[in-house]
Amino acid sequence: MQAELIEIRNHLSQHEPFDELPDETLDMISSQVEVAYYRAGTDISEFDQPSTDLFYIRSGAVDIFRRSGELYNRLGEGDIFGQFGLMMKKTVRFPARALEDTLLYCIPGDVFQELWKTHDSFADFVEIEDRTRLRTAVSRRQKSNELMNVRVTRLISRPPITAPDTIRLQEAARIMTHEGVSALLLMDESRTPHTMAGIITDRDLRTRALTEALPSETPVADIMSSDLISIRSDAYLFEAMLTMLHNNVHHLPVVEKGQPRGIIGLSDIVRYESQSTLFVVSNIYRQKDVKGLKAVSKDVSLSFVRMVNEDANSHMIGSAMAGIGRSFCQRLLELGEEQLGPPPVPYCFMALGSMARDEQLIVTDQDNAMVLDDAFDPAQHDEYFKALAKFVSDGLAACGYSYCTGDIMATNAKWRQPLRVWKEYFTDWIENPEAQSLLHSNIFFDLAGIHGETAFTDTLKQLVAEKASRSRRFLAMLARNALNRTPPLGFFRTFVMEEGGEHNKTINLKRRGTAPLSDLIRVHTLACGSTAQNTFERLKAVAETRLLPEGSAENLRDALEFIAIVRIRHQALAIEAGRAPNNSVRPEDLSSFERRNLKDAFQVLSNGQKFLRYRYHAPTGRP
Repeated sequence: MQAELIEIRNHLSQHEPFDELPDETLDMISSQVEVAYYRAGTDISEFDQPSTDLFYIRSGAVDIFRRSGELYNRLGEGDIFGQFGLMMKKTVRFPARALEDTLLYCIPGDVFQELWKTHDSFADFVEIEDRTRLRTAVSRRQKSNELMNVRVTRLISRPPITAPDTIRLQEAARIMTHEGVSALLLMDESRTPHTMAGIITDRDLRTRALTEALPSETPVADIMSSDLISIRSDAYLFEAMLTMLHNNVHHLPVVEKGQPRGIIGLSDIVRYESQSTLFVVSNIYRQKDVKGLKAVSKDVSLSFVRMVNEDANSHMIGSAMAGIGRSFCQRLLELGEEQLGPPPVPYCFMALGSMARDEQLIVTDQDNAMVLDDAFDPAQHDEYFKALAKFVSDGLAACGYSYCTGDIMATNAKWRQPLRVWKEYFTDWIENPEAQSLLHSNIFFDLAGIHGETAFTDTLKQLVAEKASRSRRFLAMLARNALNRTPPLGFFRTFVMEEGGEHNKTINLKRRGTAPLSDLIRVHTLACGSTAQNTFERLKAVAETRLLPEGSAENLRDALEFIAIVRIRHQALAIEAGRAPNNSVRPEDLSSFERRNLKDAFQVLSNGQKFLRYRYHAPTGRP
């Protein structure tokens, strides 16, 4: 093959939709290509003229227009155009003009038609536009993971074994032994239809009955878990996994139309969840000291990498990592209370930021606070909570969760306050908003109670939801802050990279991607009065209103998922290579598929920020 044809073939093979074609097909295309050169400002094609070729940009830049003359898209090296004319009426649908001196590969229409008819991957690519292509990329990945596609009912092998909640311990143990089950559902038979009152497991019999030497005639209701955690029969396995993670339960009743259909156990999930995230959590709660927790923390990276390699989506991975992080916090709080004694007044340990949103990854610090009962007296009680906060913070640091550089931790007395003070904090932030103060308090609008009196945090969430939706000035200021971090796209749809320093010529996918997406979605969520915390759940809540233009919520979801998963895979690859993971990627290290879809995702973010500025009349300029 001539050198020129080899160069054409090699370049085509690096870009979609040619990168999945067989070698012999690429050879055929290369032999048919004609090379054309257009000077800057030259029209390449005009509306309604005959469409004869598919154009591939070898170098340069091309503007694509609508028939009205409005700029539709800006393309660069490796992009194609002209496909819609070839597929439709054989006339140009979107005129094209060279923005700068441009070299094109012109692929004849009959070659295009052959590729379109015989290669599914080629047809899929040329038939859809950018937003649809991004959605296809996201859904294709999600379909490859069984946890996201298998319903929990797949794991039910028999109806649940039940008994009245009025029976005694000995009878409960006899039923469980006879039926060969490790969990017994207890029903309230005083109601019609009967309702679930609680559950008792083998572990309950050991730790609550035998260890305490309770008489065999003790009512089972005395030791059953009555605050029952269950899951719907139409839920997926990953939802069951996250429910077990969040609540540290090993048995989960499956409910259909209000009635139990079966019970799934930890071992059932593990058949699909080979990365053993649930085992990591279970192991955390077995540790007796910080040294033991530190040893377990080494398994977190392994669990993360396995989830990535098994094609889990970003929501699953973020929720699992947050569940692990919460478990470290909860166990440290338990150990701290054992060491310091019971708390003098009720309190809630509150997670903030990514842990609260269920979006924590492997590169993270600790952001937390304490909400204390209003009976809190600093002179009498603060030494205890100060010591407890330090114990937890130091323990988290030992387990790999670095100290917050902004000192947003419960060790800071400002963030260790009674409920009434927290109400004052949020009220002041919302009713007297200032861009600078909101910039520092932004993280507090992602909050979750993870230990103690979690109702305190629920109260704060409700206060925020009610007040924020009524304060236009607050939303405008929050929107202004959400516009501070822009996507890394230049005017020519090229990547704008960091300059200088350790991460020179890279893109920070958190600072320029997932973080600004989370910021803008948070504003919409507060505007519609939702208490949702996870960004995907927030989008779902916003989509139920008419706040966003049609299709915007879906586009934002796809953009968030794609940027997040590229970031996640980058971190997993670093761990496997023995490097410290981070959020910065070099475009040349990404595949053409990733580069193209990242541009689409960043464009969605850019459009979302434009709408945010318009919707909330956000002031311009940095605070």
